[in-house]
Amino acid sequence: MRDRVAAADRPAAATHPCRAPERSTLSTKRKQMKTRRALSMVTATALLAVGLVAGANTATAEVYTPPDGSYTSTDSGDGTYTVPVLNSDVPDVSVTLVPATENDEGRDIYYMISTTMHLSPGAPIMKSYDMVNWETVNYVYDRISISDASSLRNGKESYGQGQWASSIRFHDGKFYVLFNTNNLGGAYLYTTDDIDNGSWDKTAYGRGFHDPSLFFDDANGGTPYIFYGSGATSAVQLSEDLTQIVAEFPNIFTSGDYAGQPYIGGLFEGAQVYKIGDYYYIFIITWPSGQGRQEVVFRSPHLLGRHQAPGGANTYEARSALNSNGFAQGGLVEITREGAASDWYGFFFRDTYPIGRIPALIPAVWTDGWPTFGVNGSVPYGGSFDKPIELTDAQEALERQKSIVASDDFDNDAPHKAWMDEEWAIPNAPDIDESLLGVELFANPGFESGTASWIVNDSATLISTSGSHGGAGAVQVTGRTTTGSGAAQDLTGKVQHGVTYDLSAWVKYDNAASPATKQFIMTARYGSSTYTNLANVTATKGQWAKISGIFTVPDTQALASTRIFFETPWTSNASAQAAPDTHLMDFTIDDVSLKGRPISTEAPSPDEIAFNGSRLDAAWEWNHAPDNRYWSLTDREGWLSLTTGKVVTGTYQFAKLSTKDELTWLEEARNTLSQRTFGPTQSAETKIDVTDMKDGDVAGLATYGRSFAYAGVKKVAGEYTLGLVYRGQPFAAAIDQAAVESFVPGSTVSLGANRVVHLKADLDFASTSGQLWIRYYYSLDGRQWTQLGQRTGPLTMDWSLSHFMGYRVGLFNYATQSAGGTVDFDYYSLSKVLTADDVPVTSERLDSAIEVAEVLEEADYPAEAWAGFESALDKARSAAAAQALSTHNQVEAPARALERQIAELAVLVEDAAPAVEFSATASARCVAGKSVLTVKVTNEDDVAIASSISTAYGSKTVASIAAGKSATSVFTTRVASTPAGTAEVVASARIGGETVEQVVEAEYAAQPCG
Repeated sequence: MRDRVAAADRPAAATHPCRAPERSTLSTKRKQMKTRRALSMVTATALLAVGLVAGANTATAEVYTPPDGSYTSTDSGDGTYTVPVLNSDVPDVSVTLVPATENDEGRDIYYMISTTMHLSPGAPIMKSYDMVNWETVNYVYDRISISDASSLRNGKESYGQGQWASSIRFHDGKFYVLFNTNNLGGAYLYTTDDIDNGSWDKTAYGRGFHDPSLFFDDANGGTPYIFYGSGATSAVQLSEDLTQIVAEFPNIFTSGDYAGQPYIGGLFEGAQVYKIGDYYYIFIITWPSGQGRQEVVFRSPHLLGRHQAPGGANTYEARSALNSNGFAQGGLVEITREGAASDWYGFFFRDTYPIGRIPALIPAVWTDGWPTFGVNGSVPYGGSFDKPIELTDAQEALERQKSIVASDDFDNDAPHKAWMDEEWAIPNAPDIDESLLGVELFANPGFESGTASWIVNDSATLISTSGSHGGAGAVQVTGRTTTGSGAAQDLTGKVQHGVTYDLSAWVKYDNAASPATKQFIMTARYGSSTYTNLANVTATKGQWAKISGIFTVPDTQALASTRIFFETPWTSNASAQAAPDTHLMDFTIDDVSLKGRPISTEAPSPDEIAFNGSRLDAAWEWNHAPDNRYWSLTDREGWLSLTTGKVVTGTYQFAKLSTKDELTWLEEARNTLSQRTFGPTQSAETKIDVTDMKDGDVAGLATYGRSFAYAGVKKVAGEYTLGLVYRGQPFAAAIDQAAVESFVPGSTVSLGANRVVHLKADLDFASTSGQLWIRYYYSLDGRQWTQLGQRTGPLTMDWSLSHFMGYRVGLFNYATQSAGGTVDFDYYSLSKVLTADDVPVTSERLDSAIEVAEVLEEADYPAEAWAGFESALDKARSAAAAQALSTHNQVEAPARALERQIAELAVLVEDAAPAVEFSATASARCVAGKSVLTVKVTNEDDVAIASSISTAYGSKTVASIAAGKSATSVFTTRVASTPAGTAEVVASARIGGETVEQVVEAEYAAQPCG
């Protein structure tokens, strides 16, 4: 059962003025009670016809309910939901409430945002009316930047970086989204007054805030703050317009303030701030040693704690709020109730890879002003709770169909959104001295001239030696006093911004007392205090080892003084001196190289960024920002076309990883389109036309994180081959990309003359905890299916932060030889049913939806709503007529689309306010030299109405006008001429057990009778 907060236990601020009922009220124009009655009759008729309802009649017709609900929600359909509330990757959740009194829909609305890192569009806005079923309605941005890193351009990537840990707030009629980036200059605030459809204004703060939380202190004039931090919680105060930082409040409380508390430990981040009653509450995720992740709540009467308290004492008390099954990091959500009360729920997530970080909605129990979550502090995985908000049957049927994933027929019929028109200023090309590109930048790189041009970083001695790797000379570094002591060279004036550098060197050590292996590092030092590790290698004692890597100097890094040197991993001087054989051994360097690559011709293009006329469903996101020149929904109607814009290089590296591991070709490929996965089982199907591939192209259907599997078509020497690729752990830093993405032996199929192939991926998250196993299938006609290879896996999380999100399903096409090849995808269809489940495929669900739909009448619905319904009905009929439905995916995609349209029509009718349908006309004429005014009222409703007419020449009432009949009232003016005017007609009727009135003004022209 749901745990409700008793009035005596709630904080004082948990009471609110009575809000409007949770049903929304739409326009009072046409489609009123008559339409509601019409839908009731046709729905009842259809339901009886297909055997879905027994004993339905026109007064009590049930709402048409599909066989199952959302792909991603755990709504059980009986008024309960299970934990998690969404079985899909929705990390770093933040939710805001828009009360019924402050929106146009007349009921409470909830909006949620989560982390999407390098994906584009990013920072998804998800919407819900019941806190259980969610759907993506907008994005904060199309692309987070047009930088190379955000666009997989010029050797740069942004895996595991980009947008993190957003905070969403609604305040004084505006919406705010705040998030941090760890590679794009810090934190950004986006603002809009239309969260469903509007564009966003952007403010850059020029500094980072770890897991930032935006908070408006309404108890003190709505002063805005950002709370942030890891290990300690700090805050900054913002200016009234939120564009400037005006005050700093560091270390409001720290983990050290609570030493000895068993629930305080690692992480200590993810602050979310609330004012409830007399207290400020801050929620923090912690990870104590030897325990699971958990949530701790801090409470104080002073928002800024020690910064407001006498003597600077910490005023925040702490309590454990949730320690169960790893659910943590999130905050509170207010559920308003009729009357002066609110309930509070916690919205947290847990690491549940490979699906991802999945959220849970957990009721709060208040005791002495402190919240805890769950039943006796326990939140069982799979446990059930009552849904916090009750909806009408029609609303419930619609909400249960909403998901954050979607099937798509690529018909370019998604709504146009403001983020699609996002504009960017293309920067000027960097000013680069090209004479320094492609040439060796180290002087005396092989030490053939002894130690000339070389200096020492920190303190050591350089000795020429003949024990070289190549050539006649090398240099030995001896007498080292710090781990940073090593050979160095000043490269000031040679290294430039905007250039990608390849660097390498050979290193060897021989000290018999030293460890069997040792890491050596090439490091850049800018000025006297900024150090960046560029590349490293773990060498084996007595053997030469090659250090190699790629780097680019950040544009923000000053280059007034630049050197590159060699070192071993840092440790304190005291520790190094205590174990010199471990940390300060002699080593030899030879054959050093540093070369800048010629400037790539790939620069940001206006056409790369501009809207190309194609509108994807909001469930889709690109792997990094897309190049809009090379994808389309309009080049071939009803298909997604992916064209290769460049050739993969195999030279990309993960900037997030200190080891600079290389990317695979799939990870380097641009314009890979993907959606979240969902559990416990998921099937994704597509149809691909490979006619226009070029030799060396690879395209297909992928299930991917850093480990991945895909069914792909490769064109080699004019031959098309379908096969299975699997990349599992462990991951080597340097890889052979072609070998990594070679076909699994025994999984290949020659396509011969076939150029169209159907692919299906069945994902099983449930059979083994923490592992994803996949079966791929293919068909050449869409009817007969064959498994491709064996069950593939496992796909597991490697925790490297390079792909720190749940596994995704993607459509891809990349080139290994020449650009310009195209593949077309006809559809993307989902199901929860796997082929291995052996559930018979029937058209019953599709046929049922069509039967219900076919008895609805166009005249009973708004034109715009009917157009979407009619399109879905046509597609459902076409699918049913094809008689080739061989998978559950093929049945569900058209059925669900039609079911959604039926449900939307039902809600429109239910929500429409009743009104009287009538018309009124007025005219003046001359009778015996005097003007006479005539008003005619026509009843267009199907019940009798009464009318009351008011004019400048008197009033009259008609007690009853039968359905379809008219009544005329005449007014004698007693004047020779009348000016133009209006007659006000009020019509009333009993509709649905209530008296309904509506007013119409009938205009009449001037009438001279002189």
